[in-house]
Amino acid sequence: MGKCILVNIGEKAPEFTLPDMDLKNQDLRDQIGKRNIVLAFFPLAFSPVCTKEMCSFRDSQPDLNNLDAQVIGISVDSPFTLKAFAQQEGYKFSFLSDFNRDVSKLYGVLHEEALGFRGISKRSIFIIDKKGTIRYKWVSEDPGKEPDYQTVKQALEKLS
Repeated sequence: MGKCILVNIGEKAPEFTLPDMDLKNQDLRDQIGKRNIVLAFFPLAFSPVCTKEMCSFRDSQPDLNNLDAQVIGISVDSPFTLKAFAQQEGYKFSFLSDFNRDVSKLYGVLHEEALGFRGISKRSIFIIDKKGTIRYKWVSEDPGKEPDYQTVKQALEKLS
């Protein structure tokens, strides 16, 4: 699974299995078909921009529910760190640990080096529809840049 590919809009989302905050393996395949998925890769839990981004998703949960969408956050942090992050900020969506960096590589969103760290996820958003197809993609080379939340919402509205 360690190979890096370029994931594009209109393609099937690469499937993966990662541990959640409770060390239970979660398979993307099991989520496809239930709701639209906002796959949100982020560099590091507890960092200011990542906290702001995840709080934005938390605070827009009613809108996301109305758009039949769920957020899944992915970072290279450990499941233990992600659990503390979720508890501290009151996040109600799933966080998955890509501690081994396989999924960040698979989706082509792994920084070789950023913020003085090697091997953190690029801040990026992939919207996956109920059929498992990527319908929106945003990847930032700048870890300090947040996604345009209105554009994410508009992309989800097109799926309704």
